[in-house]
Amino acid sequence: MQVPTQLPLSVRLRADAQFDNFIAGPNAVLLDSLVQLSDAQSDETILYLYGASGCGRSHLLQACCHRVELRGLTAIYLPASELLDLDPAVFESLEIYDLICIDDIDQLMGQPLWEEALFHLYNRIRDLSKRLVISANAAPKSVGAELPDLGSRLLWGLVFQLHELDDSAKLDALSASAQARGLTVSDEVLQFMLNHGSRNLKVLMEQLDQLDQASLTAKRKLTIPFIKQVLGWS
Repeated sequence: MQVPTQLPLSVRLRADAQFDNFIAGPNAVLLDSLVQLSDAQSDETILYLYGASGCGRSHLLQACCHRVELRGLTAIYLPASELLDLDPAVFESLEIYDLICIDDIDQLMGQPLWEEALFHLYNRIRDLSKRLVISANAAPKSVGAELPDLGSRLLWGLVFQLHELDDSAKLDALSASAQARGLTVSDEVLQFMLNHGSRNLKVLMEQLDQLDQASLTAKRKLTIPFIKQVLGWS
């Protein structure tokens, strides 16, 4: 196996971003397709997923990378927000990886050099039968690509919308994430977080991170009074 060249960007994967703790809800077909693509069990090598912030796009892309790396292969996760200060040439030779995951490509749209670099990457991925997973906040035709040829490439492969979970599934997702951290959290506490905080799952997960750290530091259990204190809720 050829070892990929080190990029001027290092993004650590979240340890808890795994397929087995992702609550699929209405996204079961998407989840199955990502697992098959990661395991090289799918005829399709490219997948584009889109959805609102907080739906779990970043979780799924990182889960793909984890699964590929567990098989002894190479994967790279690149959030567009951390690419913008770099030269688009960072996309060159990415096909040396077995799987490339690029998050939030909507942030690259309207920037000619980045659009061209992504266009050429799509072509190389298809020619070499490597695997590519892309995420964005909108469908391919609505994401804002100004390069017509890129617009057509974004439609290659599989395209899925990542649907938001209902409140019950969000509670399941919070519970699964807490368990992955080794946290003991009652259903009452999780329901309190959902009722009094944001219903955006990304924000809820960030709050759980904050509470995890505060609990470790203070050596206290996650109770409703403690959560109010840490998060500044009345």
